[in-house]
Amino acid sequence: MRAALLERPGAPLRVADVPDPQPAEGQLLLEVGACGVCRTDLHLRDGEIETPKLPVVLGHQIVGRTEDGRRVGVPWLGYTDGDCAYCTSGRENLCPNARFTGRDIDGGYAQLTVADERYCLALPDELGDVEAAPLLCGGLIGYRALRFTGDAVRLGLYGFGSAAHMICQVAVHQGRRVFAFTRAGDAAAQAFARELGAVYAGPSDEPPPEPLDAAIIFASAGELVPAALRALAPGGTVVCAGIHMSDIPAFPYADLWRERQIRSVANLTRRDGEELLALAPRVPIRTTVTTYALEHAEQALADLRAGRLRGSAVIVPGEPRGRAGELR
Repeated sequence: MRAALLERPGAPLRVADVPDPQPAEGQLLLEVGACGVCRTDLHLRDGEIETPKLPVVLGHQIVGRTEDGRRVGVPWLGYTDGDCAYCTSGRENLCPNARFTGRDIDGGYAQLTVADERYCLALPDELGDVEAAPLLCGGLIGYRALRFTGDAVRLGLYGFGSAAHMICQVAVHQGRRVFAFTRAGDAAAQAFARELGAVYAGPSDEPPPEPLDAAIIFASAGELVPAALRALAPGGTVVCAGIHMSDIPAFPYADLWRERQIRSVANLTRRDGEELLALAPRVPIRTTVTTYALEHAEQALADLRAGRLRGSAVIVPGEPRGRAGELR
């Protein structure tokens, strides 16, 4: 099969012919129909997150088909031990022995992959492969972050990329008022946010027109944390939704006082996936997608890094040579 390999952090991905993966007991062999491109992939490629397995096939927003024709989604969470204090209390996302797709386990920047069947998710028929792929991380992490905002009505979204463009639609569906914040001068992203129902869209270095009840930070820029805090009404919450963020600068206690809070989101649970994928057709979530061939995976990451994407990027690997129809 063909796969895009990360051989060392900081180096471009190399597309190569590699042996087909062989499923172990409890694993599914999947033909990859689509794989979303996530900022976590970019952090791994750029060496901002540790990569314990090299070479590794990136990609953890996988839509694949089994040998008997079933369609499943493969998210970031690929394995947990099932018996630690976190797993037994509904917090498998914090399992100390967790393994993650596209980091510890080869992912979906490939024509074939294998995945633990217990961590695969059923996908709604209403969504095609390309449309469903971004939901499997950007959507799931964004949904978990949204839950952490409670019943906040005035919701700020800092960074309007893949995750935010999906969660904006969910928030509007729930009756919230969305305030979108982008890089200064990014008129296109601000217009995109308004198209999806945001009542306000402006630069992140300016305050909103009214205080926020909560804010979700999707961008990896630590300086947005104090900015979001200052935008909150008393009792509001800032949720940091990324796996990596630059250092947060110092800020005065007065910005946090009056029961404001900062919290993070780590990974996801299978329950998060089941809830969002059941909700997605009802909203309905419409993902805006740019597709890339497998050979252009490095370009997809470059476009994400440069902020050139509208919505999400998705890699479509194509059928493995000599296997057309074999897995369908």
